[in-house]
Amino acid sequence: RIGTAALAVQVVGSNWPKPHYTLLVTGLCRFQILQLLKEKPYPVAEVEQLDRLEQFTNQQKSEEELGELSEQFYKYAVQLVEMLDMSVPAVAKLRHLLDNLPREALPDILTSIIRTSNQEKLQILDAVRLEERFKMTIPLLVRQIEGLKLLQKTRKPKQDDDKRVVAIRPNRRINHIPSTTEDEEEEDHDDVVMLEKKIRTSSMSEQALKVCLKEIKRLKKMPQSMPEYALTRNYLELMVELPWNKSTKDRLEIRAARILLDNDHYAMEKLKKRVLEYLAVRQLKNNLKGPILCFVGPPGVGKTSVGRSVAKTLGREFHRIALGGVCDQSDIRGHRRTYVGSMPGRIINGLKTVGVNNPVFLLDEVDKLGKSLQGDPAAALLEVLDPEQNHSFTDHYLNVAFDLSQVLFIATANTTATIPPALLDRMEIIQVPGYTQEEKIEIAHRHLIPKQLEQHGLTPQQIQIPQVTTLDIITRYTREAGVRSLDRRLGAICRAVAVKVAEGQHKDAKPDRAEGADGEDCKEHVAEEAKPESISDTADLALPPEMPILIDFHALKDILGPPMYEMEVSERLSQPGVAIGLAWTPLGGEIMFVEASRMDGEGQLTLTGQLGDVMKESAHLAISWLRSNAKRFQLTNASGSFDLLDNTDIHLHFPAGAVTKDGPSAGVTIVTCLASLFSGRLVCSDVAMTGEITLRGLVLPVGGIKDKVLAAHRAGLKRIIIPRRNEKDLEEIAVNVRQDLTFVMASCLDEVLNAAFDGGFAVKPAVERLNSKL
Repeated sequence: RIGTAALAVQVVGSNWPKPHYTLLVTGLCRFQILQLLKEKPYPVAEVEQLDRLEQFTNQQKSEEELGELSEQFYKYAVQLVEMLDMSVPAVAKLRHLLDNLPREALPDILTSIIRTSNQEKLQILDAVRLEERFKMTIPLLVRQIEGLKLLQKTRKPKQDDDKRVVAIRPNRRINHIPSTTEDEEEEDHDDVVMLEKKIRTSSMSEQALKVCLKEIKRLKKMPQSMPEYALTRNYLELMVELPWNKSTKDRLEIRAARILLDNDHYAMEKLKKRVLEYLAVRQLKNNLKGPILCFVGPPGVGKTSVGRSVAKTLGREFHRIALGGVCDQSDIRGHRRTYVGSMPGRIINGLKTVGVNNPVFLLDEVDKLGKSLQGDPAAALLEVLDPEQNHSFTDHYLNVAFDLSQVLFIATANTTATIPPALLDRMEIIQVPGYTQEEKIEIAHRHLIPKQLEQHGLTPQQIQIPQVTTLDIITRYTREAGVRSLDRRLGAICRAVAVKVAEGQHKDAKPDRAEGADGEDCKEHVAEEAKPESISDTADLALPPEMPILIDFHALKDILGPPMYEMEVSERLSQPGVAIGLAWTPLGGEIMFVEASRMDGEGQLTLTGQLGDVMKESAHLAISWLRSNAKRFQLTNASGSFDLLDNTDIHLHFPAGAVTKDGPSAGVTIVTCLASLFSGRLVCSDVAMTGEITLRGLVLPVGGIKDKVLAAHRAGLKRIIIPRRNEKDLEEIAVNVRQDLTFVMASCLDEVLNAAFDGGFAVKPAVERLNSKL
């Protein structure tokens, strides 16, 4: 029932890490409760003051005895303080108090500072007599001194900061905190000292070291209850973990790199050549800056996997950053530390993850970056991907420069149309086109089929997929530039075979039911020579008697269903007014049908198929050129007039109406389609064409020739009409594809029409023109 009367000086509240209050009070005296008057809403009691220090000064004996006790107490107190670091402000203030305060007040002050249990502090509080209080406090001081001496002996000698480890901080001590919390405070302080040591021994730049030392000084003076304490500590730990000068050594053996690239990926010669060039230059110049490459191609051709293969070839760490849908520049540059929940950007986080400063960074789907109110991440990438600037990349969270010049950045994109021009200018574009049928067959048998067999627990002794079957899958069940759909179809075949293998093992356990299953073998054609002669051998018990299962066209139809794609080119060109064009999409090249019809009307041109403005203008160009050359080619409308729009409406339709179409390359196709309609002649069924037209009848070059040619090859077309100025683009096409196709180079529309129709589209003599008018 003894307590301390005090005046409240300050009340501080905080909600982090949990709601709590800190109360700063000034003690007045001890008191004893005589009577409790009320308890609610707060206790009120009648008390009696117990501290009557003036009564001791009137007794001579007590004064002498207290003088000896106070001198002894003062001596131990000074000895304790001198064992601490006097450079700490709290220790210097305590030494000043020992010399200036009355001796009678020292036991209470020292007891609140030294390490004691709550029970011992309550005993000192209950000691009303000053003599008793001195006698109880002196042993506590001696115990603290001995503990400090023992601690100094057991610990290795360090710098002057050693005393700071055991420094007593009276301004942070609250009486009701248990001893475990005090231990945690000392451990935290040890961690701060270790953190400072790591900062000083790290190889960070001079500017970063200066910033870190400034922050560590602030951290030492900061109470742990402040929210900024954790933020500052996390920042310093990140700075220590970043690889400022740590790097991996490149493997520069070009022959080994060539073999590794060829084993991992089939085709892609241009891309492999660029990687080997980089290795060769690195052999001659060690401090070469990392190039900024951008692989552009349709999905499924291996852009991401080849980036991983490049890192493996160089012997570097690999880190992938997915940029699809990113619409905040803070994802690239990080947040400023003033924000709650701030964190570094993906570049710095990636460097922290890999632990070296020269990894291979794959910036996946760079063409799908967004833009929002939080900024433009594509603009933030300008600094990252500029070799002249990224040696001093400044993340908002770090706020110091970091060198990215040794990082090999590889970006991937499906198209360059959505990449800002400034960002596109900083990257070296490497086109990764779609695969030919022969390349897909090789990729399937080298990589895809072994991978699917391993994933489904099958072996080559259980399933055989011939190259003819693979070609059927490519032509009839997939139509893509890459190999993702092909991989999924092969997975479906392996799953169906896995069911048969599991059922076959069950049949082996019951031989009497094996014959009844013969009628169900219509889905597999079994190779007779591969059948085991007997199943009595223990080595063959794991294999059913039908092994290996041979996948042919009939098995494909049962497993994958009817073919999804058929060669319908010749059937769709069975009447005039239909022509085949070639289009480029981000998914690869595609063939595109153009259909036209005419009917009585008012001379209107109707365009359908969700066309863009450029394609609509190409249609108007085509009809204008045909009207101006109608007499020369004997083109008339239904009434026999050379004015093709006289009382005639024309409807042009581009099938697949749900797909947006635009671009100038359909000009020659529209002209051919309309010429077929007005002349009544059929376009050759094996001809496809592409090219931009002008009002004078010239054929201008277009882009995406390789993808368009591969699309025509996949569709089984044999003759392709392209602009003469695109002849140079044919060098990128594989030799076997060029041998299967016939290319017609056209510089004007007359040449296009002559090549598109059997027997040509020659100008008819004037006599026939007069007879046609009659």
